[in-house]
Amino acid sequence: MSTIAELPTPPPSVVDLHDVPDKTCLDNVPIASAHSNSPIPLPRNRYQRKMGETELSYFLPSRQSGVNDMSVPYLHLGFKAPERIAKRSRVCTVWAILRLRHPMLCARAELYDYGDVRFIYDAPSSAEDAYCDADANLEYRNQSKDELIDNYLNGPRTLSNAKLSYLIVAETPTSPGLMPTPPRTPSPSSSALFDAEPSLEDETNVEQKRDYELLICAMHFLGDGMALHQFANDFFGLLGGATSDEQLSDMLQAEWRTRWHVAPEECILPAALEDNMPLSPLKFRRVAAQVDFQLSQQRLVGGQVFPRRKHPERHTVVPTVSFAEERTKAILKKCKANGVSISAALFAICNIAWARMGGGSKAAPTLMYSALNLRPYFTARRAAPWDSYWHLAIGYFNVVLPSFLPSGTAAERTFWLRARQAKEQSTRAAKSPLVASRTHEMAVERGERARAWAKEDDERDRGTWVPPAPAPQVQQLPPREPVLPARAKASVAALIGLSLLGNLDGIYKHATFPDTELHTLTTGSRQRHGAMLLFGYTFRGRLWISLGYDCNGFEGDVVDRFWKEALDCVDEFLG
Repeated sequence: MSTIAELPTPPPSVVDLHDVPDKTCLDNVPIASAHSNSPIPLPRNRYQRKMGETELSYFLPSRQSGVNDMSVPYLHLGFKAPERIAKRSRVCTVWAILRLRHPMLCARAELYDYGDVRFIYDAPSSAEDAYCDADANLEYRNQSKDELIDNYLNGPRTLSNAKLSYLIVAETPTSPGLMPTPPRTPSPSSSALFDAEPSLEDETNVEQKRDYELLICAMHFLGDGMALHQFANDFFGLLGGATSDEQLSDMLQAEWRTRWHVAPEECILPAALEDNMPLSPLKFRRVAAQVDFQLSQQRLVGGQVFPRRKHPERHTVVPTVSFAEERTKAILKKCKANGVSISAALFAICNIAWARMGGGSKAAPTLMYSALNLRPYFTARRAAPWDSYWHLAIGYFNVVLPSFLPSGTAAERTFWLRARQAKEQSTRAAKSPLVASRTHEMAVERGERARAWAKEDDERDRGTWVPPAPAPQVQQLPPREPVLPARAKASVAALIGLSLLGNLDGIYKHATFPDTELHTLTTGSRQRHGAMLLFGYTFRGRLWISLGYDCNGFEGDVVDRFWKEALDCVDEFLG
C-alpha cells in the first residue's frame, strides 16, 4: 500500500527542479492504488515552491538534531474525553481533514543548495489516500504528560525533512481503564473510511471520560504559534463536536473533492512570508528601507547575558506554573489599573528579577526580544479553499530596559514604570509604518547568516572546513562622509526571549467541543545548546508562565535562582 510518505523522489530526468524557472511546478506522479492490487497507477499532482528567507533561517539550523533557538515545534494539550471521541479512527479522520486543508503539514523539504530549499507537496489521489497518510503520521502511546514531553524534547528526533508534522495521543497510566496500544488503523474501504456503527457493547457501557495527552508536532519553518493554536482549536472542534463518525467520513470525502476533483494548475502552497507583504519596486524606497533598518539596529543596546558553559549534551526542561482563576483575575485587574497588559508586565518581571540577582554590569542595559504577529500587515491573500493559515507570519521586536534598580525609590513604582516602558516599546514596534520593510531586511540578514553557518557546520562535519582567507588589500580611497551617523560599537547581546501568546481563550472556543474538556496547555521546543525562552499566556481562565531552557548550558544554579526570583516578583508585584 502506497502513501505519500513512501513516495520516492523522482530522478532529475523525471522532475528536474533546478530547471524550473519560477517557484511553482505541477507534475502528475504515478502511484499505485491505495485500495486495490491493480497495477494501474493513479495520478498524484505534485506542487513545489522555494522557501523564503525567513523559512530558510529556521530550516537550516533545525537540521542539527531538530533544534532551533526560537521555535514552537510542539503544542501539548491535556484533555478529558469519552473513549469513543479519542479512538484512533475518529482522530485519524479529523487529522486527515485538517491535513487536506493545510497542505504544508503534508509537504516535505528538499535541500538542493543553501539558497535553494523547496517544499514538495504530493496531493492525495483520493480521500482514502489522505486517510492513510494521516494514519502514517499518527501514534498512540501509554505515557504520562511529563514522559511524553521529555521524550520529544530530549529523545530521538521525531520530525524530519520528510515528516514535517506528527500527532501523538497518549493516555496517562493513571487514567481509568488504561487503553492497550491500538494497532495501525486498517486501510479504509472505498465505500467508507471506517465502520461508523456503534457496537452493542458501546451502547450498553456507561460512558466515562478518560485522561488523554495530545502532542501536536510541527517544524517551525511551516508556521508559527498562532497557526498552531488555531489548528488545535479546529482539531478539537471537529473531534469533540456534535459531528458523528459517519459525518466526519463524509466531510473528508467532501474536502478532497473540493480541492482535488479538478486539480488546479497553479501552486496551492501558501506563499512565503516575504511574498505576503511585498514591497514597492521603487529603488529609492528600497534604499530608504535599508537605511532605516540599519539605523533601527544601531539603536539596540544590550549586554546582559546568562553565564553559559559548554556541555556535550543538551537537556531541555520546561518548568511551568499556573495560577488559579481568581488570582489570575486579580493579576489582570492590577495590570489594567496600571495601564499595561500581562505581556508588558512579564518583561518587567524578567528585568527586575535579573537586576536583583546582581547579574552583569549595571551600565549595560537589559535587551529582551519577542515575536511580532505579522498577519495584520499581509496585503496578499489567497482565495478559498487555498487560504490556509498554516504559514510563517512572525517578525521580531526588542525591549530595552535599565539593568539597575534606583535607590530611594519604591520597588513597586520602579516595576510599573518598567512595565509601561516595555508597553511603549512594544506598541511602537507593532504600529510602525516600516514594519514590512524592516521585516524584509531582517529576513535577508537572517537568511544570509543561516546559510553561512549551515555551510560551515556541514564542512566541519566533513572535516573540510578551513578558516576564510583574509580580505585582500585594496587601494585606499579618499574617506567619504558616512551616510549614517557615527555611533560607538555596543553589545547587542540579549538576556532572554519571551513568547507572549496572550489570552488563548480567545482562540479556543471551548463551547464548540462539549465532548472534550481541555484542562492543560504547555508549549516549547527542542532547543539548541544554551538556549532559553520564557512563555506567558492565559488559558482556561488561568495565567501560565513557563521557562524552557537547556539545563546543561548554564553555569551553576544561575537559571534556578532567576526562575525563583521571577516567581517572587510575580508574588510581590502582581499579587
